[in-house]
Amino acid sequence: MEMRSHLLALFRYNDGVCRRLIATIAKLPQPDEAIRFMSHLIHSQDKWLARLAHDRDANKREWFGPSFTQNALADEWARSVAAWIDLLESKTEAEVLAIVQWEGYDGAQWEAQFSDVALQLNFHNIHHRAQIQTLVRHQGLEPEFLDYIGTRYRRLG
Repeated sequence: MEMRSHLLALFRYNDGVCRRLIATIAKLPQPDEAIRFMSHLIHSQDKWLARLAHDRDANKREWFGPSFTQNALADEWARSVAAWIDLLESKTEAEVLAIVQWEGYDGAQWEAQFSDVALQLNFHNIHHRAQIQTLVRHQGLEPEFLDYIGTRYRRLG
């Protein structure tokens, strides 16, 4: 499988499970910390898009910017992840594997493969989703099974 297709599959998987998780967050008796983590994931996706677009204000964006309201969370997530999926769909395999540059938090220029930035966002998503799942359990709800393999396996016999 080419990297572009792999990244699109990962973003679509993360989109689906995050939508389910946002629905679970709405059931929490104390949702603020979970909302903060989901908002952080959205801000991270948005900040990386701004960095890669060489937006002069990209570094003014906060990683843990203001939390979205619970009512806005699903729409903000959908907007942010759609921007990444649209970007990936617009790129060729060569562009996905190309080196990209951005200005870092320290004002220095940094570079990496575009695919590594996209992978980082997906791995980062897994990290914070696990934190949210822990909050769900601590607040008395049973976390949903959101593992990637759950979208890939099939029972034989």
